[in-house]
Amino acid sequence: MSTAFEDLEDLDAPSTQLLTDLRTSMTHALSSRRPILTHLNADTTWLLSLPIPLSLPRRKKRLYFHILIDPWLAGPQSDVAAFFSTQRHAIDSCCQSRAEVEDVIRGIEEIAAGSPSPAAQEERWIDAVLISHEFTDHMHQPTLLTLSPGTPIFATSKAFSTISSWKHFRTVRQIGRFSGDWKDGRTGEGRLPDWMGVHRVAYAGNDLLYYHSAILISFSRDGKDGAEGVLYTPHGISPSDLEPLTTAKPGVEILALLHGLQDISLEGFWKKAQLNMGAHNGLKVVRMLGVKYWVGTHDENKRGGGVVGWFLRRVGVSIEDALKGEAEGGKGREEVRFVEVGNGESLVLE
Repeated sequence: MSTAFEDLEDLDAPSTQLLTDLRTSMTHALSSRRPILTHLNADTTWLLSLPIPLSLPRRKKRLYFHILIDPWLAGPQSDVAAFFSTQRHAIDSCCQSRAEVEDVIRGIEEIAAGSPSPAAQEERWIDAVLISHEFTDHMHQPTLLTLSPGTPIFATSKAFSTISSWKHFRTVRQIGRFSGDWKDGRTGEGRLPDWMGVHRVAYAGNDLLYYHSAILISFSRDGKDGAEGVLYTPHGISPSDLEPLTTAKPGVEILALLHGLQDISLEGFWKKAQLNMGAHNGLKVVRMLGVKYWVGTHDENKRGGGVVGWFLRRVGVSIEDALKGEAEGGKGREEVRFVEVGNGESLVLE
C-alpha cells in the first residue's frame, strides 16, 4: 500500500493538482486533532484513532492512539461447528492482513504530521484491540493470531476466557462494567493511557449472553475532567440499559454511536430470538443520548450456510423508515446525522 507521500512525477498536471488538493484537505482534517473512525471491512471491524492530548508527554513519535475493534479480516468464521453456522464476507475486507492495517495506521500518522513517519518500520502500530463478544465474527481467531503477542487485548468476559486460553498474547484484560465515572475501574492498568477508558455498558442484572450490550470508549480532551465517548453496540442495546450514561459524573458526551440498521432475528418453532435490534432501536438511543454521529455497523449481508441460516430473518430498515415510525408514534423530531462509512473509508469525528 503506498503512503501519502508517494512520487507524483509520473502523473499529468490535472491529476497531480487533484491529488495535491486532496492531500491538503486530508492533512487539514487530520491536523484538527479529532478522532478518526476507519471501517476495515463491510461488517463490523473498525480502527478507532484517538488524538493523544498535546499536553501529555508521548513515549512514541505518534499523534494518535490506534485501537482495533473486532478484527475479522479474511477467511470464514464458524460458531459451534461448520454445519451449524459458517459465514464469509460478501465483500473482501479492504485490509486482508495485519500488515495492511498497519499501512493504514502509518498513512494516518503521515498525513496528520504532514511528513513521513519517523517511527521504525518494525514498530508495533496497533496500540490495543477490543473484542465485544466471543462469537467468531467478533473474536476471529485466525485474524487475532496474526497480531504481535505484545498487543494488549481487552475483551468481555467470555471472550477474555477464550483468548487467554490460547496463550498467545502477553496481556489480556477483561473489560469492566461502567459504574457512572469513566475514570473508575479503567481496564488498562498501565496498558491504556490515563486519558482514556474502556468499559462495558449492559443490563444491570445477569444479562446471560450479554448479547445486547455496548462498549464505551471514553477519552479526555486536553486533560479535562469531562470526556467524549464512542459507543460501540454491534447488536444494539436497550435504551434503559444506558441510564448510567445519562447521570455520569464527570459527564461523557457520546460523540459517535456505532449501531446497525438491520433487524435480524432467529425464528422457528421456538420463541423468536432477537439478534440485531435495528434502526428503530438505534434512533431511540440517538435521541436518548444526543449522539452527534450515528454510524452504521454489522449490516453486511454475509455469505453463509449451516443450520442457523434456515431460521435467520433479516429485515432491512432505513433511517427514513425509523423516522417515519417515530413520527407516527407522535414523537417526530429533527433529522439525525447518520453516516454510512464504507469498506475502506474513514470519518473524522469533528
